[in-house]
Amino acid sequence: MKLPGGMNLQQMMKQAQKMQEQMMEEMESLRVDATAGGGIVKVEMNGLKEVLSVKIDPEAASDIEMLQDLIVAAINECGRKVDEAASNRLGGALGGLNIPGLT
Repeated sequence: MKLPGGMNLQQMMKQAQKMQEQMMEEMESLRVDATAGGGIVKVEMNGLKEVLSVKIDPEAASDIEMLQDLIVAAINECGRKVDEAASNRLGGALGGLNIPGLT
């Protein structure tokens, strides 16, 4: 099927799939980190929101509830950083197009 401007719909879909695969590869290789409690907890996450490492200051082990809260805070901050990076990369890939719900 030809679209206005002569572009083939099938070609366009292949190009979109290729772009999606490239984006997934980029996100998998992306690394973000966040700290909580002034560095007591440090979390590293990849762009697929998989936690890669958690480092905890041994002195924090005496207050388990605080430590749990700091771990959650650091993981959530990493997730926000991944979302921001994905949004920035997607916006760049779309050439500045503003598609509601995507950017």
